Amino acid sequence: MDKTDNALALLEAALESGEIDEQDWYREVAAVLTPAYLAQDDPRGQSGYSGDEAHWRQARELVVDGIDRDGTFLDVGCANGYLMESIQRWARERGRVMEPYGLDISPQLADLARRRLAHWAERVYVGNAINWQSPMRFGFVRTGLEYVPVRRQRDLLERLLHEVVAPAGRLIIGAFKEESDETRAEPSQEELVARFGFTIGGRSERPHYCDDYLVYRVFWIDAPDN
Repeated sequence: MDKTDNALALLEAALESGEIDEQDWYREVAAVLTPAYLAQDDPRGQSGYSGDEAHWRQARELVVDGIDRDGTFLDVGCANGYLMESIQRWARERGRVMEPYGLDISPQLADLARRRLAHWAERVYVGNAINWQSPMRFGFVRTGLEYVPVRRQRDLLERLLHEVVAPAGRLIIGAFKEESDETRAEPSQEELVARFGFTIGGRSERPHYCDDYLVYRVFWIDAPDN
């Protein structure tokens, strides 16, 4: 478990014990991640990733596997915006045109994204995805489950699907890494989301670049067409 995972686990335990409330949880998560990201001097590090460009692509490009047409793309938890521009570039290589947008709970990280990507400055929003009032609906929305406490994960997916994803659009969860099915004892993220009552529309995975016991994964949920 890395430092971020450990910090999230401690905050989750504090929330469940009543030591902190949900707003404290969000504040503390931002207080952990923001200075850690801002301390980095390369775009991947400012997005919370420590590998080189080849490893970044191995770990993140499979998000594009969930993109099946041209459209708009919202990156929830966009940090410095590097995934926004990477998705546009990778999608273009596959003949898809993506217009990227970003949302982050940290004003400092959103400001960094706006400075880095001045031509998209108006496309980067500040807010908490669990209650953010989106100015528009997006054809594709990418999120992580870790952006909210465990007990609010179903609420996050419901809200994004019905208020942020466009009709007939797609909510993409990941990319994340987890143990392969052959060694994993706990339910996968996909299995947990399916237990919430969502129908999984598709999935993709790639091997981890150095650990044979881990895989990178994404899966997606298709929004209703009305």
